[in-house]
Amino acid sequence: MLRQQEPAVSTLHLVANDMTDIMENLDTRELDIGDGEEEFDGRDPNSTENRIPFSAVYKTTGFKETGARVFLTALPITAKILEVERFTSAQDRFNLTTQRSVSKALPALFKIEMRHGHFTWLVKRKEKHFMELHRELRAYKTFLRIPLPTRSHTERRHTINRNLERHMPSLPRGGGDELAREEQVSSRKRQLEDYLNKLLKMPMYRNYHATMEFIDVSQLSFIHELGPKGLEGMVLKRSGGHRIPGLNCCGHSKMCYRWSKRWMVVKDSSLLLMKPDTGAISFVLLMDKAFGIKMDTKETETRHGVRIDSLSRTLVLKFTSYRHARWWGQAIDEFVRELGSNFLKDHRYGSFANEQKNIPSKWYVNGKQYMEDVANALEEAEEEIFITDWWLSPEIFLKRPVVEGNRWRLDSILKRQAQKGVRIFVMLYKEVELALGINSEYSKRTLQQLHPNIKVMRHPDHVSSAVYLWAHHEKIIVIDQSVAFVGGIDLAYGRWDDREHRLTDIGSVTRTLPVSAENASEASPAMAAPSNGPSAAVHINGKSVPVDTVEQPKLKGLGKTKKTRFSIRRHLQKHGLAPTDSVSSAESSEEKAEAAQDLQADVIGLLGNTRFWHGKDYCNFVHKDWIQLDKPFDDFIDRHITPRMPWHDIASVVHGKAARDVARHFIQRWNFTKIMKPKYRSLSYPYLLPKSHTTANEIKYQVPGCTQTNVQVLRSASDWSAGIKYHEESIHTAYVNAIENSKHYIYIENQFFISCADNKVVHNKIGDAIAKRIIKAYREGKKYRVYVVTPLLPGFEGDINTGGGSAIQAVMHFNYRTMIRGDCSIISQLKKEISKEWSKQTQTDKSNKTTSLDQSVPAVSRTRIHIAVL
Repeated sequence: MLRQQEPAVSTLHLVANDMTDIMENLDTRELDIGDGEEEFDGRDPNSTENRIPFSAVYKTTGFKETGARVFLTALPITAKILEVERFTSAQDRFNLTTQRSVSKALPALFKIEMRHGHFTWLVKRKEKHFMELHRELRAYKTFLRIPLPTRSHTERRHTINRNLERHMPSLPRGGGDELAREEQVSSRKRQLEDYLNKLLKMPMYRNYHATMEFIDVSQLSFIHELGPKGLEGMVLKRSGGHRIPGLNCCGHSKMCYRWSKRWMVVKDSSLLLMKPDTGAISFVLLMDKAFGIKMDTKETETRHGVRIDSLSRTLVLKFTSYRHARWWGQAIDEFVRELGSNFLKDHRYGSFANEQKNIPSKWYVNGKQYMEDVANALEEAEEEIFITDWWLSPEIFLKRPVVEGNRWRLDSILKRQAQKGVRIFVMLYKEVELALGINSEYSKRTLQQLHPNIKVMRHPDHVSSAVYLWAHHEKIIVIDQSVAFVGGIDLAYGRWDDREHRLTDIGSVTRTLPVSAENASEASPAMAAPSNGPSAAVHINGKSVPVDTVEQPKLKGLGKTKKTRFSIRRHLQKHGLAPTDSVSSAESSEEKAEAAQDLQADVIGLLGNTRFWHGKDYCNFVHKDWIQLDKPFDDFIDRHITPRMPWHDIASVVHGKAARDVARHFIQRWNFTKIMKPKYRSLSYPYLLPKSHTTANEIKYQVPGCTQTNVQVLRSASDWSAGIKYHEESIHTAYVNAIENSKHYIYIENQFFISCADNKVVHNKIGDAIAKRIIKAYREGKKYRVYVVTPLLPGFEGDINTGGGSAIQAVMHFNYRTMIRGDCSIISQLKKEISKEWSKQTQTDKSNKTTSLDQSVPAVSRTRIHIAVL
């Protein structure tokens, strides 16, 4: 490779001498720009064509680099000087009066209102700031005219439109900062306003980093979905202050801290810091109920400092002057309390989220329809996908039976979306490997190998964080922060099921694929990739559809399986969708064809001996726990001998503001994990930003079949899981509240039911709340019922008949103690309370000698607790 010839020393000296002469003769009062003015076409500022896409938050560049999109297309940016602040002392700057000072020691401060599209914000500048901007723009113009031998400089010079020779008015000469008379103030105000407006019409100078810093804008200022524009600017940020052990500086000495220059952006629900040299987001602080601003030196431990408090961090900033610090502190506080007040309150049940009205919602029982809706929603993603699971299996099929190859396999969907530019963020529970065999490391490795746009974190690190007895057990999928699935169904093996809850899946039902006359000639058998045995495929309209050709063996204990042809009518009769009488001979062929066409979507692709659960998905975790998860399509139990374990669970989907709240919780966890684990602090794992609630109703995709409901997002969060100062138990509080306020009965269906321990303090008050509610009904003599449904056996491997399965025995022991036995069990509490009531009643009756059994027995008989173990 040939090296570029370096310029001669004499050439460099000439360039340096030329620059020196220019700077010495630079007149900061005049600026002659021959770049022309940009014409604006008057587009609608609310048009989606004018919006900067939210995905721009992942493409930020250094502030001095060119090419980044900052302003809205074809929309002007205007400035209007509202007032000129003049005060007699520094403290009077924040006690506004109508009196003006004639002191030359205190310069005038111009309060400027800026407008760009529907965005409005305020900046405050002295005249010296105008002079500094003018000087830098003049130097920038001169620099571009020097033919330096670099490619970047040459490209920048070529961007100047030399065909538009138009003179921009010079910066008018003024009296400097010391404006004594009212006429001077008013005149100077008009001159500077005119100067700034005409300067902002010149794209060459408007897009220059010094101009953008002067008017407080950045690459994140005008992104519609981030909400209204707040205060922005360069600040000095002190290190430390996190709610994470080991990340805070020791002591209060200035030697312990590090000050860094950052660009701060304030939004209605968060504030963030950016690195000016790279444009990377270096920290995101979410507004919460602990938000507060402190500006006293004693509280900030810094001269001219501002302290911002939240549940996750105490952030300290330093400014150049008392006035500057007060302006920032007051502006942040006023902006957040005006536009983000909902985030600063303690909501019902102590939740971080408010109750949202008229939210399109839908709930699911079992995984079939849930996973199908998840698959369709993932396909509609345009910007972001958030996923967090206790367990995630990348190879799971979300739509079944499998009639389109791997199209609806989870890893295939995510890869397809990542290739389109969608950013995908996955958080997995990092298990204790000796206790659980879910192999989250394999899931992480598999997903991250699909595409660079897929990022996966695991949390917690049990040894370093000393977290052994807790786990992340939430299951969340969020699409574009507008659609959120929340519930109890992991995207993992064994979770897909329907209301039939089949115990076998050996492909014993033969079904027929409807083939039209047009594609009948195209259908030809072809070999497909084997999974559990020999298989074939037919090609329909160019698509290869797999067909199981395995000869089905005998199922132990059930005799020989019989192969029967699938009947649409029998299928409908089985589900009560058609009468059981025989088909009338008078039924026309047109009606038959129409019925077959209506059901084609329900039957298409069910060829041969189609299976619903492939490989590891066919499971019975009580019989045998999962092994070799890195071989997803190999069976690990004999499906011809061992029945599968059905899975029954619920889930929901919400949209709009409720989805924003779910996304906010995920973002808080992601950003906390990024800070806590050193391996995730690189730029390849970006900070996530919450979208504004002001744009939450702009829903691009809605799951079919939703109804309008009122929704509140509840959670369990603490210092180890989300990095917050106070733990939140809004789920537990809502449970207790629902039990206490129930009128006729409560129904509880749960995987575990443990609210009691052997002589241990248990903070779970569910059992106590149930006992108190029953006692209340007993005392009031009202009819009340409690129904509790739990699995017959917990989902752990072991044979309880042979004494194996210590986990099974432990869970069943505490379930039993909570319900039936033990000093703290529900039944024990009821017996004690009823015994006390009977003793009091008996003593009263003896004293009055009017004991009547009929007066007490009805109250007892009307109160029942039913514990159904299924």
